[in-house]
Amino acid sequence: MNTTLIDPRTGRSRGTSPIGREPEVAEAVGNARTTLASWRALTPKERSRKLERLASLVEENAAEYVARENAGTGKPASETAGEVEQVADLFRFYASAVRAQSAPAAGRLVDGHESWVRWEPLGVVGVVVPWNYPLMMAAWRCAAALAAGNVVVAKPAETTPDSLELLARHAAEALGPGVLTAVAGDRETGRLLVAADVDMVAFTGSARAGADVAARAGGRRVSLELGGNAPALVLPDAPADTWTQLVDACAYNAGQSCAAPARVITLRENYERAVAELAEAARQRLAGRDFGPLNNVDQAARYDRIVKSSAARRSLTGEISAGAGEEDGFWRPVRILADLPDDDPAVVEEVFGPLLTVQQADDLDAAVHLANGVPQALAASVWTRDLTTGLELAGRLDAGETWLNCHLVQTAELPHGGRGASGHGTDLSVLALHEYQRPKTVTARLVRG
Repeated sequence: MNTTLIDPRTGRSRGTSPIGREPEVAEAVGNARTTLASWRALTPKERSRKLERLASLVEENAAEYVARENAGTGKPASETAGEVEQVADLFRFYASAVRAQSAPAAGRLVDGHESWVRWEPLGVVGVVVPWNYPLMMAAWRCAAALAAGNVVVAKPAETTPDSLELLARHAAEALGPGVLTAVAGDRETGRLLVAADVDMVAFTGSARAGADVAARAGGRRVSLELGGNAPALVLPDAPADTWTQLVDACAYNAGQSCAAPARVITLRENYERAVAELAEAARQRLAGRDFGPLNNVDQAARYDRIVKSSAARRSLTGEISAGAGEEDGFWRPVRILADLPDDDPAVVEEVFGPLLTVQQADDLDAAVHLANGVPQALAASVWTRDLTTGLELAGRLDAGETWLNCHLVQTAELPHGGRGASGHGTDLSVLALHEYQRPKTVTARLVRG
């Protein structure tokens, strides 16, 4: 059974991809289970060297990764090239991090006894990744899981199987067969993987799908990253480049980033300026610029539905950047919605597209209330030259990651994760290693004679 793949830039068929069902999922998980003992038995040094080799293969084949990623996402090659570079860096980061882990206190904590803590891998990890960053989201999950001593069976999104398929092929070469396997397919394939003999599920996707994953996983560990609806608190003394920074972050990957700015919130006296500055920044920064289409017809329909249902009295729309022959692709312009109620669909729902809403608040307390007034709590930003006020506001925002005078700035060393409807769990940083491990306390009574 195959599914037809669509080029999001043109809306036309670009080939087919297999749809995994129970036999394919069972075979992949069974092979992973067989491989687990030998992979987890490696020392951190040995696993590190293999992960370094995988990073080198990604770098050596960067052009093919870029081509495959572009085919499924439609994003410009300049963006994808940077993401492929980040993927190689992630595998190198965890190759090093696994050799420098810390543990809880050890020693003679009970009189006459010696104790220590072992961090052990969970086993076989089922990873389900989305279509907005097919390769990078896979690396976020797989690099930490593999470094921690687990084996992985990963399912890419139905529309973007290309780059993960290549990563699995290179993983077989660098890490050994069965250590990282990819099973292409649709939502049913993902459900089969969750129901299979895996010890943990790491899922990145929508809140609805995440709730289904959690229910199907039962008592097994689940790590969920379920999207965001990020507020950007812009104070009257914000830096001059605030507006261009926000527009750039909104347009990156056509707004299909879980942590992208979505809701600009400012004080009442700064509201009209904010609307005008954002519109001007969009006009200057995005004219003729290719920031890519939405990924698929369903996502385009969702964007259109939310915009159509919005009660915004002002809708400022930029240009569509489609090229010749791309008129039937899933292109949508950057749009700024102003003069809309606080419970507007464009405010409370995650649009996941190139759209910014603008809201006004009477004071900082009201601004924080608006920022924290939606179910999602993944990321946020504050824009002000007053460092003290900015840091205080960052502390009051309910978000797993908060930026001050910037947005979407991330690195392997810093953790990323959500709260509330945005899920739970940690990606990136050394903290993510423990996402895929469990502690075992060992205590020995000291006996003489």
